[in-house]
Amino acid sequence: MKLEFGSIRQKIPGGPFYYRYQINGQRKEVPLRTSNREEAERKARELVPVTRAKSIEVVAAHVEEAKGFARKALELPLSEAWTKYSTHPDRAMPHTVSEQQSYHNTFLEFINFTTRPRADRRKKHTVISTINEVTPEVAEEFANNLRTQSLAVDTHNRKIKRLRKIFDCLNEYSSRPNPFRTKSLFRSEREEQDTIVRRQAFSREQEQEILRVLDDPAYKVMNKAEIRVIYHIGMFTGQRLKDCVLMQWQNIDLERRRVYVKQFKTGKEVSIPLAPELYTVFLEAQQWKTDQYVNPKSAARYNRLNRDGKNVGNNLVNLDALQVIRWIGVEPSVKVPGRAKKVTVLGFHSLRHSFASFCAAANVPKAVLLSILGTDSEIADKYYTHVGNEAQQQAIAAISSSMSTTPPQVRINQALELLASHPPLTQETLDRLQAILGE
Repeated sequence: MKLEFGSIRQKIPGGPFYYRYQINGQRKEVPLRTSNREEAERKARELVPVTRAKSIEVVAAHVEEAKGFARKALELPLSEAWTKYSTHPDRAMPHTVSEQQSYHNTFLEFINFTTRPRADRRKKHTVISTINEVTPEVAEEFANNLRTQSLAVDTHNRKIKRLRKIFDCLNEYSSRPNPFRTKSLFRSEREEQDTIVRRQAFSREQEQEILRVLDDPAYKVMNKAEIRVIYHIGMFTGQRLKDCVLMQWQNIDLERRRVYVKQFKTGKEVSIPLAPELYTVFLEAQQWKTDQYVNPKSAARYNRLNRDGKNVGNNLVNLDALQVIRWIGVEPSVKVPGRAKKVTVLGFHSLRHSFASFCAAANVPKAVLLSILGTDSEIADKYYTHVGNEAQQQAIAAISSSMSTTPPQVRINQALELLASHPPLTQETLDRLQAILGE
């Protein structure tokens, strides 16, 4: 933004503003310690008379005096920092109570780290009491401490990003740039490139086995009849757990055999024909119809909040769903080196992957799948952008054949000799023939 003398600018989007001016052909820049444009403009205009002085030395003296005064006037104790941040106009505005609490918890974790005794007693522990005392070295120590906690790379980086946002909002209380903007604080995704753990899709046999155990009275789980309906919705619509659990009768048109979903995560609205199996299950579910939810007991359990307003019921219903998967002899989660928590590879969300994989195998156009899963679904790319295994095998066979040094007639004779021995027609025999013929 241009002023009558100089201009203000941000070096980093969302970061603090700087006042830039020229005197005697030399460019100067003064940090304004605020990311609020109106406040930055006000501070810059207060400096305009100073920067119009004839002497560079006079200007520098006045500016340094103004900066020093600002530091003294804006001293902020760490104990009061969260209160100041929580009312800042540029603070993060997470959509969930859980993420709001995560910001607060991460900041408390940082404060506890800065005030606890050092493990190495030979080092003098300096107690940090104000925002201005948080240096890049302190931020680096905190990041290194996180690296010892067996966190996922994404979890580590989220904590640093939260602190970076908090200190961006509190930058006027510090005499230095945001200490959490240093790139070295973040972990690289490559650290987990050897961890081949990804969400898997169910096979058709596994899905049939899930439906079988849900019909078997020998297996017990809370609200089992509703869990059975929820699994049917997931299998035959490909929707997420929350959309399945909180589905309402007003969005189901039994006459036209269609279900309408406004996805909680994306806000996308999709319309899906009812599979015969799902239609039958909805008819059965009408016997317990008490309110707007198809699965009223599970919906109430899913929407359960703790005293702080954080949703805790979603995890309870998810655990119920995982229990069903264990019934078919599958362990949903696996231990991953370098992480304290197990990673779920087969869960309710795997039904969404299965839905996409079945559609891809049936040559359903990708656009049709996206109209059901939602237009921003990354799962579709996983199953539609990769070349099929059969095509890949043909490519490798073609390369292998073109590079073979064995004459074609010799390879034919070898194949005939193998067949003349009357081997059992197994996959091993077919593989040997393919290796001989190279096609």
